[in-house]
Amino acid sequence: MSPVPAEGPLRLVLATANPDKAAEVREILTAELGDRVELLARPEHVAEVDETGTTLVENARLKAVALCEATGCAAVADDTGLAVDALGGAPGVWSARYAGPHASYADNVAKLLSVLEGREDRAARFATVALARFPDGTEVIAEGVVAGVIARAPRGGNGFGYDPVFVPDEGGGRTFAEMSPAEKQALSHRGRAFRLLATRLEEMAAASPAP
Repeated sequence: MSPVPAEGPLRLVLATANPDKAAEVREILTAELGDRVELLARPEHVAEVDETGTTLVENARLKAVALCEATGCAAVADDTGLAVDALGGAPGVWSARYAGPHASYADNVAKLLSVLEGREDRAARFATVALARFPDGTEVIAEGVVAGVIARAPRGGNGFGYDPVFVPDEGGGRTFAEMSPAEKQALSHRGRAFRLLATRLEEMAAASPAP
């Protein structure tokens, strides 16, 4: 039997401790599922999860499992990595900690621009893995990827993380930070991953036998 209810809203605890990510995930899933999903805030008493995985899937699973076990509810988590061709795919799963364990967004961007200084090859890919975990161990996983290039200097005041220096191929030459939230979500790795996750959750619910 599917753990997703065929009737009534699906309750999911947001696993991310990053308020910027949480806001984006909430906006995307609400836009896709409306009142068919109820998103619960991450409880403040739950400690941050050490992201010790070597892949995006492993890190997303670590976070989702931790919140699922702490709350007894289904949880949804994601992990995102920026892979730069000239850096052999770095920073990858260490994107959020590229400049150190307590690095700010600006610190990470500054380090990236520094190591890419003078390089002509600035091709990169952003990838997000979105993972819903249920108390019975069932998982639903989706991935979203967007290709682009790294700008030579930050541009734009919106978004967060590497948004000021990531120029998606389909963005008309603008960085994510130069787009409105709706424009970014239409193109972004996170938007693609969570829209696909929403579709797969609905498919699972539709496959559930009637009560």
